[in-house]
Amino acid sequence: MDWTTEAIDRLRALWAEGHSTAEIGRRMGVSKNAVVGKAHRLQLPARPSPIRRDPAAPRPVATGRRPTLPPLRAALPVMPRREEPKPMAVPVAMAPMPKPVAVVRAFPRVSTKSCCWPLGEPGTQGFHFCCGPAMAAKPYCLEHAALAYVRVKDRREDAA
Repeated sequence: MDWTTEAIDRLRALWAEGHSTAEIGRRMGVSKNAVVGKAHRLQLPARPSPIRRDPAAPRPVATGRRPTLPPLRAALPVMPRREEPKPMAVPVAMAPMPKPVAVVRAFPRVSTKSCCWPLGEPGTQGFHFCCGPAMAAKPYCLEHAALAYVRVKDRREDAA
């Protein structure tokens, strides 16, 4: 909506009368959110919340609700603890296992003018990219572009 000076004046008048944003929107033929946004940009005075709450009133307590499952601790029987037999031999200190090193590989594409269609299973040794000559403004060669770019009409024919 184009907010003309007449529309802004009408918004200010309806706002001053205390109408709700939804009511102002209905009268002006715009959405409630449009009214809220424009009022915010015009820095019109804030409105009190439409939800009326008495701060002195006690909060309602939920009654009649029961959990569908009993608490886990109450469901488990209490088992007496057994002492584990202590080993006789002194354990040998083992060397700490080295942490596996993350392998960071560069993208194995030959150049930006080569096809980047993946061949094989990623993460396996035989995984590689096609590397054929890519089409102009496409990342794939002619053969793989035919697989990647399918017209909507062709998909409908396949489904029928």
